[in-house]
Amino acid sequence: MRILLVEDEAKIAKALEKGLREEHYDVVIAKTGEEGFFLAGTEVFDLVILDLMLPGRDGLEILKALRKQEKQAPVLILTARDTVEDRVLGLDSGADDYLVKPFAFPELLARIRALLRRGRLDQALRLRVQDLELDLVARKAARGGNPLELTAREFELLEYLMRHQGQVVSREMIVREIWKEDNRATPLDNLIDVYIARLRKKVDQEFQVKLIHTLRGVGFILGEGSP
Repeated sequence: MRILLVEDEAKIAKALEKGLREEHYDVVIAKTGEEGFFLAGTEVFDLVILDLMLPGRDGLEILKALRKQEKQAPVLILTARDTVEDRVLGLDSGADDYLVKPFAFPELLARIRALLRRGRLDQALRLRVQDLELDLVARKAARGGNPLELTAREFELLEYLMRHQGQVVSREMIVREIWKEDNRATPLDNLIDVYIARLRKKVDQEFQVKLIHTLRGVGFILGEGSP
């Protein structure tokens, strides 16, 4: 799931990005209010973590503008402003939750999970193909009821394949959507093949029915049986 983090303090932003990526979230950082407003208005995010005191445009101004545009992604305010009046103003402006700095990272994760569970009713929070299942909120994978230990990148790749169940996914699509690179001088084909091999080992090796298939020269497809 994609999280937009609008935070101008570099150390905080870097620490949160690292922690969230370790929990398998796809994180995009905006360092100014203007950048955050632009990204939130033009791209799709499952959650926005928004600081209030930002250069360029105040967090509350961003929040009100997004709600006026009917952007429905849950917004978690993260700020040093801790008065009751500040909390009330933030929630009345359209925030879904409010967390005061300093905070415990496990609490932030718990609040994120809670918001994601109730915040994106238009999207499935679990993906399932045969006996393979992804819990997109808890960021857990299992097959046949047995947990799969996936890295953050492996989880992202498997989620992408499952969202395109039965469809051919090319290496170009994976580079663009998973590695987020449109133009690259050095191809990532070998690296992608390594990740697919790792996924196949974890997802298929112990099971008679194979789900991840390679179409030589074309790409990959996830589904029951041979394509």
